[in-house]
Amino acid sequence: MRIIAGQHRGLALADVGQGDASAHLRPTSDRVRESLFNMLMKYGQPNGARVLDLFAGTGALGLEALSRGAQHVTYVENGRVAQRLITENLRKAKREADAKLIKQDATQLPPAPAPCDLVFLDPPYGKALGERALNAAIAQGWLADNALIVWEESAAVVPPKGWVLQDQRQYGGTTISFLRKA
Repeated sequence: MRIIAGQHRGLALADVGQGDASAHLRPTSDRVRESLFNMLMKYGQPNGARVLDLFAGTGALGLEALSRGAQHVTYVENGRVAQRLITENLRKAKREADAKLIKQDATQLPPAPAPCDLVFLDPPYGKALGERALNAAIAQGWLADNALIVWEESAAVVPPKGWVLQDQRQYGGTTISFLRKA
């Protein structure tokens, strides 16, 4: 895995190795990440954005956002292997000052220090955790009024009440949905 574009283009990320099957660690492929960020450009993202990366995994999505001009990323991850990978990737990119890692379950967030403009939501597939994490983010003040949610799942998501599907794309066994408040 590597950073696709921006300031850190070509930076090789920490090797996932065997990953962590019990934690459902499945990094977004370079090809899917490149397509996702190409789509984000039509929303004016991530340049200048505060980003929340729920179920952050390796941290590649947040690092790609930082590379492309995001001002800050908050990672939320409870898996120890993933936490180590995020920390290593931030160190490799020398972006520790631009990010924070919250080591806990994404469905039980602390209050937000500031609202975020862009949210990556990549829960373990088939566990119905995405909506719970989104509700926790809303309840704790993590979402800016016009926040864009990028939700990665194994199948199309039905937008929760009060949310509108802006776009949806399928890449093999991955579906990416873009949501905004109604």
